[in-house]
Amino acid sequence: MNQFLKRTALRIAAVSIALASIASPIAWFVARESAEESVVSLAIEESARVLHYYRAVGLESAEGQQNARKAADSITGGLFDIAEIYDPQGHKVAESMSEQGAVIEPFLAAHGAPQYQQASYESVELSRDWVLRVFVPLRDTPGDSQGAISGYFEGVRIIPAWQREQIFNSSLTVAMLIGLASLLSGALIFPLVAFLSTDNDRKAREVLDSHISMMEALGRAIAKRDSDTGAHNYRVAWIAAQIAERMSLAGREMQALIAGSFLHDVGKIGIPDAILLKPGKLDAEEMAVMRTHVEQGEQIVKGMGWLDGAHAVVAGHHEKWNGSGYPRALSGEQIPLAARIFAVADVFDALCSKRPYKEPMGFDAAMTILAKDTGSHFDPAVMLVFSRIAKTLYQRLEHSDEADSRQLLEDCVRKHFEM
Repeated sequence: MNQFLKRTALRIAAVSIALASIASPIAWFVARESAEESVVSLAIEESARVLHYYRAVGLESAEGQQNARKAADSITGGLFDIAEIYDPQGHKVAESMSEQGAVIEPFLAAHGAPQYQQASYESVELSRDWVLRVFVPLRDTPGDSQGAISGYFEGVRIIPAWQREQIFNSSLTVAMLIGLASLLSGALIFPLVAFLSTDNDRKAREVLDSHISMMEALGRAIAKRDSDTGAHNYRVAWIAAQIAERMSLAGREMQALIAGSFLHDVGKIGIPDAILLKPGKLDAEEMAVMRTHVEQGEQIVKGMGWLDGAHAVVAGHHEKWNGSGYPRALSGEQIPLAARIFAVADVFDALCSKRPYKEPMGFDAAMTILAKDTGSHFDPAVMLVFSRIAKTLYQRLEHSDEADSRQLLEDCVRKHFEM
């Protein structure tokens, strides 16, 4: 499993656990509320029976109040442990309570004269009891929520232990199912994400392979025009990457350096053969034309998507630390770091490589030249890093051919392009 899938698995697991942690208590609360409401709905229906005893006679009359007391007595001991009936003005006309109701009644907060228009309830947690307190306006026409209020009923139900356990178990079951569903969702989502990620990686590798092939084609094309081998581009890009690794370059910066190093002379495609392949020294006019390869290279890589990153090296590989380079005469840290790294790698490989017009230079002689030009041509900080690994790089490349150099760079590309 690659790092992306590991991070994804951890994130999905974390989200699933967090979702379960949040959803389960909510499900518990909702399930408990639903159970409470079921009990209350049944209690409200039962309280409607009160109307049967007094709807023919108002609660203000003695007969009506007597009927209300009968109603309260009949309700108490069933669904309710305390039953209270009030007339339309909020005066209590009847009250009845069971033994348990009498015990808890002093602990219930007193309510003022009832004035509510709709049925409601409140849940009260006492030290050892769970109590539901129901408030129901009594209307002349049962079921008519807009009818005239002819009285009020207030009932208190102590939830028995068996019902508390039933509500607890059902709420717990719902909460556990919701939590399990959250975890299972994460478990089911991950394989899909993994499949899509793998498929995306495969397509990305295919695209990257085609980009690298295009980069190689451009680099080899100009190398074939400028020398008898394309190995220089492979070697110089690999050397630059080794220096950059020691300078902590990574990600897009490293990718841009590799692409820029490989394509540094791509602009030479636009230089006439008479100048590019001239065996002798170029005159001033010819040198001016030759120097245009930098601008032409910039134009070639500009707007080429991922090759845009190559611009820094293509545009700055002939700049010098002291400002005497071209085409912009940049100096010091005005020159992009990638171009400063490449400059060291390019000159080192040029000195140590065999060309049609020269034999390879030995390691010590090449390093002497580079040391002499440090502070004028080369960034001293880059040279300091390079000098520590130069011997190792030289020994690795001393007897390598183009295929070997290509393999070195390919391994480097796959490392830094995460293929």
